[in-house]
Amino acid sequence: MTLHMAQTGILKSSLAKKYAMAATGLFLCLFLAGHLAGNLQLFTAASDGGRQFNEYAKFMTTFPAVKVLSYLTYLAVLFHLADGIVLSVQNRKARPVRYAMERPSTNAGWSSRNMMVLGTIVLVFLVTHMQNFWWQMHFGEVAMVDYDGVMVKDLYTVVAAFFNPELNSLALPSIGLYLLGQFALGFHLWHGFSSGFQSMGLRHPRFTQIISGLGKAFSVVVPVLFSSIVVYLYIIQA
Repeated sequence: MTLHMAQTGILKSSLAKKYAMAATGLFLCLFLAGHLAGNLQLFTAASDGGRQFNEYAKFMTTFPAVKVLSYLTYLAVLFHLADGIVLSVQNRKARPVRYAMERPSTNAGWSSRNMMVLGTIVLVFLVTHMQNFWWQMHFGEVAMVDYDGVMVKDLYTVVAAFFNPELNSLALPSIGLYLLGQFALGFHLWHGFSSGFQSMGLRHPRFTQIISGLGKAFSVVVPVLFSSIVVYLYIIQA
């Protein structure tokens, strides 16, 4: 169904697909920044029993405007995935074989040439991540805690337990998969961030270096901080 949407209507042309790819990608960058801001509270959760993180999680899952943004994020992921697949297939069909095989490194950077592979790794990571946390949050058995008369799901305990080697025998392999996913995300963003601005026509010679620098910083800082959170949770419980 998603592929069908990407091949019909306004997304029928390659230009429209590139606009959709860029718009959804930049929107997902905003989501990553917001998600990271919330998850950084896990660094201090041990001191307050996870209260601040749990209250943040409750707000993110109950506040109407945030819930709407959540649904938009799901749609953005689907469209970004569909457009990525279709554009990759079209580019492979349009690219001369000898040109790509003889001197691929001169045509584009490594991350640019492997966006499909990197995106696939990120997708696998995303599916497992949602299964372990999102699904558990919405449909699993999660203990409730009382904060001044308000019952809140104790999601901090769920997250901490997942990365606790004494409670989860797969904690270390899970961290390995998490780090691999963040590594792939970083390289995906390395090319995708600035490429998204270019596809949307938002790049200007005066700001090209700034956008490129911001994109590279974003592609490094965000995955590193996400990775440091899970490594921290593992270390303090090992």
